[in-house]
Amino acid sequence: MLYLGYQTHADIMVPVRSWALTGLEILSPWAATERLKHLRNLTAAYELIARIGLTHVRPPFKIPSVRMGNRDVAVTEEPLDVTPFGTLLHFKKDTEVAQPRVLVVAPLSGHFATLLRSLLQTMLPEHDVCITDWHNARDVSTADGRFGFDDYVAHLIKWLEVIGPGTHIVAVCQPCVQSMAAAAAMAAAGNPSQPRSMTLMAGPIDTRINPTKVNDLAMGKPIEWFRSNLIAEVPARYPGGGRKVYPGFVQLAAFMSMNIDRHRKALMDLYENIANGEDKKAQAAKEFYDEYFAVLDLTAEFYLETVEWIFQEARLATGKLTYRDRPLDMKAIRRTALLTVEGERDDICSIGQTAAAHDLCSGLRPYMKRHHMQAGAGHYGVFSGRRWEQQVYPIVRNVILASE
Repeated sequence: MLYLGYQTHADIMVPVRSWALTGLEILSPWAATERLKHLRNLTAAYELIARIGLTHVRPPFKIPSVRMGNRDVAVTEEPLDVTPFGTLLHFKKDTEVAQPRVLVVAPLSGHFATLLRSLLQTMLPEHDVCITDWHNARDVSTADGRFGFDDYVAHLIKWLEVIGPGTHIVAVCQPCVQSMAAAAAMAAAGNPSQPRSMTLMAGPIDTRINPTKVNDLAMGKPIEWFRSNLIAEVPARYPGGGRKVYPGFVQLAAFMSMNIDRHRKALMDLYENIANGEDKKAQAAKEFYDEYFAVLDLTAEFYLETVEWIFQEARLATGKLTYRDRPLDMKAIRRTALLTVEGERDDICSIGQTAAAHDLCSGLRPYMKRHHMQAGAGHYGVFSGRRWEQQVYPIVRNVILASE
């Protein structure tokens, strides 16, 4: 009933947004004139109504080229491997210059990999980059089977093998755990494609440290409550009809509720910027919310295993994490340099939770470990925006180069 109720509301809003868009198209030319500028308040309202709605399709990455030296180099998206649940996407540059190969591991937490566009744009000029482009679970047939925690790890191992030995990992948020699991499993097996370095950014390695609202939510109810109240069945109208999922719209609502006043103010500012003709300010907010309101559903098994294993039971932090029913020992990681990055003001993954990886990876020599706490940065500021570009990225780049 959860998904059906959401879909019914979404269907009702389609003609409303269509009506608002029609009104916007009709009135915008008039509102642009000085004589009728009072109409801008109405067109601003129409635009918000037309824009404020969820989408379930991945937005484009919109990275047609990057600046390398004194010239622009074309970038094309090249799928290297495709499974029902994800694509290993390579951003192929029109250059013969050899660069460090990097696998960016995107979170599977309600948004598409395009949420990391800023990170990609920053890294691409100096690195040969691939990303884990996860698919929306509601578009994956039940005939394709399950996708749980172990399947995520298996995808990382396979994709590191596809890219080849010497690849570096940059994991953002939730997949820091799966990245460590993959590195440990590959190290124990002597896999030649185990990562050369591993950058873990704002990830829940040990959620018992400085718990946040996210941790409190995960710990506040038994796992059966999550199964009964937050898992829904995909409607039959979609390719994944009948699949059990944790809906992306539920995750978005949870994220927004944590900072509801900030989002309310941001949307009011967007309205005023549109009404006042401040197009540059408005465009930045439009781009953010277009991305933020593009949601993807997670398979029920992946979501529930993540909540139970990582948050409630802290299996990684307590040495109880397994892969394919075999114990994982982080001490096995001996050849992969480790960098952890945290944000001072992160209210999703607080200070100390990611740095805990250093104690777990006790098999690494001290010179192969580094930690960075970014002053003034919240969760998203760790991997996007000015602080990421000017302060965090140079450290990530240096660790990768030092590991080559």
